[in-house]
Amino acid sequence: MKKILFLCTGNSCRSLIAEAIVNNKYKNKYIAESAGSFPTGFMHPKAYSVLKKNGISPHGLFSKSWDVFEKSKFDYIITVCDSAANETCPIFMGHYEKLHWSIADPAKVLGSEEEIEAAFDQTFQELNKKIETELNLI
Repeated sequence: MKKILFLCTGNSCRSLIAEAIVNNKYKNKYIAESAGSFPTGFMHPKAYSVLKKNGISPHGLFSKSWDVFEKSKFDYIITVCDSAANETCPIFMGHYEKLHWSIADPAKVLGSEEEIEAAFDQTFQELNKKIETELNLI
């Protein structure tokens, strides 16, 4: 089993969604975790909703700091936001491959309820496609 750590700034949307997708759809090949450089301390309600809408349980997901994984070993560390990609990450144990996926933050979308939900749907689809295409190559 390969271990993946998804990183973003707040760990309330993108990285949690990615963690849930991998642990749901690819649980025989990967174990995923997620964390943030400045975690919000909560899972965004729309992230929770988009997972449920797509048949993935959000049970057990929560926002946490990347510091909790400093002594953990990962095969892949994947940043899903440009801010986290440019920050100085803690040093993680072992040898790992670092990847960056530039995914827009749906939590920053302003507009109607429908526009915000559409942003979370788009984020889910982008992450799902990235995971499907890129993780199947490694």
